Amino acid sequence: MTIGDVETSLIGGARVARLNLEQTARLMLDLARRPARAEGPYYLTSVNGEVLARRAFDPEFTKLIDSADLINADGQPLVAASRLLSKQPLPERVATTDLYPIVARMAQDAGASFYLLGASEEVNRATCEATKRIAPRVNIVGRSHGFLKGAELEAKLDEINALAPDILWLAMGVPLEQQFVRDHAHRLPNVKMIKTSGGLFDFVSGVKKRAPQWMQDAGLEWAFRLGLEPRRLLKRYLTTNPVAAYLLLTRTR
Repeated sequence: MTIGDVETSLIGGARVARLNLEQTARLMLDLARRPARAEGPYYLTSVNGEVLARRAFDPEFTKLIDSADLINADGQPLVAASRLLSKQPLPERVATTDLYPIVARMAQDAGASFYLLGASEEVNRATCEATKRIAPRVNIVGRSHGFLKGAELEAKLDEINALAPDILWLAMGVPLEQQFVRDHAHRLPNVKMIKTSGGLFDFVSGVKKRAPQWMQDAGLEWAFRLGLEPRRLLKRYLTTNPVAAYLLLTRTR
């Protein structure tokens, strides 16, 4: 499969891939087996309610999302809306936290290499160690925390490009990781793809807990996270959730 073969549906205004977790993982590994693109890395990202809301009000952010080669649905409400309103519903939620271990295990036999960029040094190191427990033979060619600026960032970009990982897992959060792709992907011609990953490293490392499966299935993971971090998330959810709900109801086909 190639990215050009992937069917999409309009979900909340964004063109979202109609792929399940395994299909997305296989696509990534297929891309990893090919030579790096002359025009630079493939750019894979995800949308959830917050991202849809940001996208609706920020034209520049809209460009950052819509320029991706592949957009996954990282939110159960998007899947539910597609099943109610779209003639071509999404098969399932493709949360990066669920996708990552699948890709890591497949990468062992495919020989695909990873670079882990983002989060704090402690969380990044713990993510690397946890990945080795998930997939002992996976080839992690390098890793770095995400708090890099100036000359340090420039040197890190050169290092990553020289290491030429097949998949650069970029965990800086929205919108920093999308801005990183816009500003720096051209410096990484030897990298085959960049997968924006949000809070992936926090969950893989165990720093943060995921919601129980029933809450994920019911589209209530946001409520679980709100219970854990009310001061940080309350204003965000009060602002973005109503907007996301409106977009899902009116801009899903």
